[in-house]
Amino acid sequence: MLHRLATSLRRPAVPPFAAAVRCLSSGSVDIKVPLNFWAGKRRTSQEKCNQENVYEPATGRVLCPLEPCGAAEVNQAVEAAKSAFGHWSKMSGMERAKIMIEAAHIIERRREEIAEIEVVNNGKSITEARLDVDSARLCIEYYAALATTLAGQHVQLPGGSFAYTRREPLGVCVGIGAWNYPFQIAAWKSAPALACGNSMVFKPSPVTPVTAVLLAEIYAMAGAPEGLYNVVQGGQETGSLLCHHPDVAKVSFTGSVPTGKKIMEMASKGVKHVTLELGGKSPLLIFQDSDVENAVKGALMANFLSQGQVCSNGTRVFVHKDILPEFVEEVVKRTRAIEIGDPLLESTRMGALVSRSHLERVLSFVDQAKKEGATVLCGGEPFVPSDPKLRGGYYMTPCVLGNCTDEMTCVKEEIFGPVMSVLSFESEEEVLLRANDTDLGLAAGVFTSDVKRAHRVVEHLKAGSCFINNYNITPVEVPFGGFKMSGIGRENGQVTIEHYSQLKSVYVEMGDVDSLF
Repeated sequence: MLHRLATSLRRPAVPPFAAAVRCLSSGSVDIKVPLNFWAGKRRTSQEKCNQENVYEPATGRVLCPLEPCGAAEVNQAVEAAKSAFGHWSKMSGMERAKIMIEAAHIIERRREEIAEIEVVNNGKSITEARLDVDSARLCIEYYAALATTLAGQHVQLPGGSFAYTRREPLGVCVGIGAWNYPFQIAAWKSAPALACGNSMVFKPSPVTPVTAVLLAEIYAMAGAPEGLYNVVQGGQETGSLLCHHPDVAKVSFTGSVPTGKKIMEMASKGVKHVTLELGGKSPLLIFQDSDVENAVKGALMANFLSQGQVCSNGTRVFVHKDILPEFVEEVVKRTRAIEIGDPLLESTRMGALVSRSHLERVLSFVDQAKKEGATVLCGGEPFVPSDPKLRGGYYMTPCVLGNCTDEMTCVKEEIFGPVMSVLSFESEEEVLLRANDTDLGLAAGVFTSDVKRAHRVVEHLKAGSCFINNYNITPVEVPFGGFKMSGIGRENGQVTIEHYSQLKSVYVEMGDVDSLF
């Protein structure tokens, strides 16, 4: 159905993003400002005295200024979203789907531009950025198709009476994004919200604020009502204003556990709906009957995507003692071969970490691991590219730590960088106890050729997203989210419709009232 709907709609010509980026391949970047957007166009903020610099991770240079939004701007954005909601929520699912599909088509045509801007603002490789843009597009297409299927239930009751349910939108939804997947997260949060008939105010991370406003312009180009998708920039203060706003019905947040707790507390003041996709310290279990070649590739995918800055990463790699030497030898060889450098080059597989402070934090975890007895098998050092333009960037060599134990800081705490901790185990029962010994439960993986063991182990892993003989695969059709302190609610899949809508029950009496009075 999605394919037929997608291919049947007209694709009008769309103007390029005006002055969004210039001469990117030559290293001269001009990001269009301001980065705030509501009621159909980019807006300036009154908070100019509090503006901050946005940096390019690959070079360390200032990319553009960021104007944070205060109470006045947040109120304007929410008011614009309220106005758009009145019109959008009355449209049929097919009408909403038509606009969303057109937005997906624009993203497809602008794929390279969006990906390059994402690289400049985030530091990840162009190869990965293209896949992120694809995921955003697919998510919008997927929920456009689901928008046409939203329906209630009819219940027959005695005496000819009946009841029915209506699935209705919530209203103005707030999305708060993370800096590791800026454009993708903006789409993952807005697509189900818009499909259900809601409007949205989105606040990206102040570290990576650039591409969210491109999505706002794309929705506008596709024919969305003014104010349907708005972008407000800022940090904690702006987020707090959104969470406390009386006209906001839901908050969806991706980020750290401590911030997620604060958002849940703020939202509770107004009893708002909340979705939280938080941190992880996920286990990857590699049994002795595994295909070692595949297990090594899986471990690399579980640790080094986006410079290791992925919440679901399987950073605790438990390897059965019988294959530990073979596994370690191969994973170290391949890690050393990872090409680091200019993220806009096709050959680069690891770009820059997102900021100078974050790079220093990740390197401090490696130093702490050495002090606690871990062995650095490779990497874990600052990296300076040969290109003079990149020498101010935030690079490090991907690291594999051996001789790790469960009590070490590198094994217990989320590092959020390219650091793999390898641990040994002997039995299935033992490794399950160790794998589940954490307050987090976002993801987990198992490599084995024994299909019975694979499903048995997954059943006992306390994590919301589990992988068998692969890792970090996130198709938009499949729900993604965590157990325990890794969050509540889900992104993607059909179930997310329930998190962006509410159910109304209607009873219809076809006879006389049978009164007790």
